[in-house]
Amino acid sequence: MNAELVAAFARTESITRAEARNFYYGIRLLPRAKRQALCAVYALARRIDDIGDGDQAPAELKLARLAEQDHQLAALGTETVTDPVLLAVAEAARHFPIPLEAFGELIQGVREDVEGRRYATFGELTQYCRYVAGSIGRLCLGVFGSSPDPAGPGYADALGIGLQQTNILRDIREDLLAGRVYLPAEDLDRFGVELRIGPDGRLVDDGGRLTELVRFSADRAVGWYDDGLRLLPLLDRRSRASCAAMAGIYRHLLTRISADPAVVFGGRLSLSGADKARIAVRALAGGRA
Repeated sequence: MNAELVAAFARTESITRAEARNFYYGIRLLPRAKRQALCAVYALARRIDDIGDGDQAPAELKLARLAEQDHQLAALGTETVTDPVLLAVAEAARHFPIPLEAFGELIQGVREDVEGRRYATFGELTQYCRYVAGSIGRLCLGVFGSSPDPAGPGYADALGIGLQQTNILRDIREDLLAGRVYLPAEDLDRFGVELRIGPDGRLVDDGGRLTELVRFSADRAVGWYDDGLRLLPLLDRRSRASCAAMAGIYRHLLTRISADPAVVFGGRLSLSGADKARIAVRALAGGRA
């Protein structure tokens, strides 16, 4: 590997270590080549996501930046690459069957964020989750590799959707402050919930209806995890440990939210470093965390 590639992978691993507060606990369980490849995938996915969330630029400029990412991905392999993140992704894709088209789905999901789309039904929300998180699951599977099974990409997709539903429940308040609502209108109507923040800075839980909605949504997300975790037996030991650690951290968050939905009404729930390390160690030992 030449010096330029060494520097590119060092850059993407540095980005991942600094920014992937949950995922890096699983990524670091991989052997070096797969760890480098997954860090490259994460760094580009993070760049795309940051276009939607990273600054106060007008929507038109963000959409233009997303279009530029689309162009750069389409040109990957046909034009000279100097950007270290794209260089690392291109090199990773030379060694692993990474479905680069999944980055295009991620871009579409972030485009919906920028446009402020809201979701009428859970089916519509599921498609959004497939764009922004199922795509990541399939990109990861390209690095992990798996036993031949046509259901494998579907399991990776389902696992990503479960993780994204966890993110949505964890971030209800923060998203509302940013003018975004991801809970489907049909669910809000079903439980009689009007999302708003009270004088104390917490989400208002009129008559416990928001609590009921969050618990219902958390229970529904469990089914996506159950389906997605069927992927684990298809993976080699180290990849299985990495996947189980990443999923385990989010599943643990979901369990806490379901047990006490009020934990997300006042701020963003997170796990301690010790909790994440414990989950990673258990995954490496062969447990589901």
